[in-house]
Amino acid sequence: MADSDSQGPKPDAVHKFVPERLGATELWKEAPIFMGTTKFDPLPDVGTIMITGGAGFMYDLHSSTPIEAAKIDELEYRIVCFDKLDYCATLNNHRILDAYANFSFFQGDIASPADVTECLEKYQIDTIFHFAAQSHVDLSFGNSYSFTATNVYGTHVMLECAKAAAIRRFVHISTDEVYGEVDEASEDLMESSILAPTNPYAASKAAAEMLVNAYWKSFKLPVMIARSNNVYGPHQYPEKVIPKFTCLLERGQKVVLHGDGKHTRRYLYAGDSVDAFDTILHRGSIGQIYNIGSADEISNLALCSKLLKEFGLLETGNWISHSQDRPFNDRRYAVNGQKLCDLGWQQKTPFDKGLKITVDWYRNYGERWWGNIDHILGTFPVVKPPPLVPEQKLRAGLDSDLDSMLNDERRAIQAPRPTSANGVYKATDDKHAALRVNDETLSRSTLDGH
Repeated sequence: MADSDSQGPKPDAVHKFVPERLGATELWKEAPIFMGTTKFDPLPDVGTIMITGGAGFMYDLHSSTPIEAAKIDELEYRIVCFDKLDYCATLNNHRILDAYANFSFFQGDIASPADVTECLEKYQIDTIFHFAAQSHVDLSFGNSYSFTATNVYGTHVMLECAKAAAIRRFVHISTDEVYGEVDEASEDLMESSILAPTNPYAASKAAAEMLVNAYWKSFKLPVMIARSNNVYGPHQYPEKVIPKFTCLLERGQKVVLHGDGKHTRRYLYAGDSVDAFDTILHRGSIGQIYNIGSADEISNLALCSKLLKEFGLLETGNWISHSQDRPFNDRRYAVNGQKLCDLGWQQKTPFDKGLKITVDWYRNYGERWWGNIDHILGTFPVVKPPPLVPEQKLRAGLDSDLDSMLNDERRAIQAPRPTSANGVYKATDDKHAALRVNDETLSRSTLDGH
């Protein structure tokens, strides 16, 4: 990785003008570098990887793994960070990579077919990691429209553009929350378990998975799905419980638990998570789903006690209070991750170790990294009601997007497509050449957990 003497981004690293936002430009030079541990030989059919949600939390660590595995001096892989720069993004999260010739940043919106297509064509993308999503459950109770727009429609745009560009691998990042609540007496859920989401965020991610499934079955788009437990670690926007409570305690303020605080979650350190994604890329099978499971199941009350211990605060009653609960709050999630372990992945970071690393990072960099975070440290986020869009204006916007996609499809239909012996249309140099399959292949296509 780059050292602290790096001179910032290459002249062409940023596709569009973006303001310096959410933190001091040079702050990243002070911060420690975090990376995954997996090392794989580069895949011969992977050249350029597009990672959506690229200026957010998970990408920052994930990008380090493929870049290192790519043997930087040989430039086996290229990495393109694609991000809208929404409220939870900061350019600090990938400045360390800007000096590398095989890293580029593209400011774009996954809900814009024009942005996605331009990026795919400009960098000749062949592999996509689709991280970008609205993911804060509390926000989904107050403004669920934005979750549908980003997580469902945005994923649909990504899939349609990936199909037109004949993408070779599309790894969709989902969540364990699509399974819904799991009773304490129940077995851990397998990838083939029924999806039963209970909040608008989880429902939008389940809906996105249905689209991913449909594009695998209908168009044989080469997809894989990853469903992870709760990921934590440095660089996460402090609306989530661990960084939020750490920032509150650093300010000398109480933490507030929803309900009785006995809800449990399984926590996975970000470094272990990116090892899982790297394993799925290099050893996973097309058309498969992989749970990324943690062995560390912890109640919110127990989590608070561990955080207080990190601050040397022993009188928990003085630092913890309770509020009303969410409209619905799943008591626990539980997934079986054996299928991924069979590929060679393993959880390596004990929770206490990962928590200490995370707390230390936020105490040193958290508030400076993100700028003013006062508005997100309340018990529940303040959400403005979504504006009511007149029907004519809404239809006009949808028609515009539809026209754009139809024009792409028309170009794809007109492009020459040589066929192979089994009737499958092969990709041509035209990045809009659609990948199509014959009826016999379609009838055999399935996306399941086995």
